[in-house]
Amino acid sequence: GRAAGRRPLPAPGGHRGGGRLVIALVRGEVAVRRGDHVVVDVHGVGYRLAVSAETLRQVPAVGNAVVLHTHLVVRDDALALFGFATEEERDLFLLLVGVQAVGPKMALAVLGGGTPRELIGALAAGDTARLQTVPGIGKRTAERIVVELREKVGATAGAGPEIVVTRADDPRALTREALLELGYDPREAERLLAGAQGTTTEELLAAALREARR
Repeated sequence: GRAAGRRPLPAPGGHRGGGRLVIALVRGEVAVRRGDHVVVDVHGVGYRLAVSAETLRQVPAVGNAVVLHTHLVVRDDALALFGFATEEERDLFLLLVGVQAVGPKMALAVLGGGTPRELIGALAAGDTARLQTVPGIGKRTAERIVVELREKVGATAGAGPEIVVTRADDPRALTREALLELGYDPREAERLLAGAQGTTTEELLAAALREARR
């Protein structure tokens, strides 16, 4: 039997649905902050959450308060808790892991390549080149992700005024691909493109490279 006085661990922000514990949110103090995960202290209990690079950028230093949306993955040999800075990122994570051959680790790597709105825009635009910049994702997997999710995120992309869906032959999209080929990471490429002026790929690339040399 259960030892006297022993109680199950508290489930922060959780509720029971269909007999299974659902942890939807964790609120507490950052106890550990590493490259791929954080530990949040909730009333003396530490919850380890795997996070994307995008979420990690929004997690404060150790000792500060944090709120993360979560998703619990139940496996035969372990329970894995994933943390997200926004519900939008969590929703995109769930879409990604629903794609064949895309597991939680790969989904987090994709999410680390930009904000959820940027990634949704890339998916809606069929930008497989952007997905291929993620370690472990080749051309075939990138194409599968786009095929399975393009229509699902299309309505979402249209709802946000900050998302600009570009055609594959759009000069800015081609310039971005060129910057990635030159070794710039996705966020740096976006920054260089933001201030670039021009109407052709050549003009935009020249402007972006001038910005990079400043």
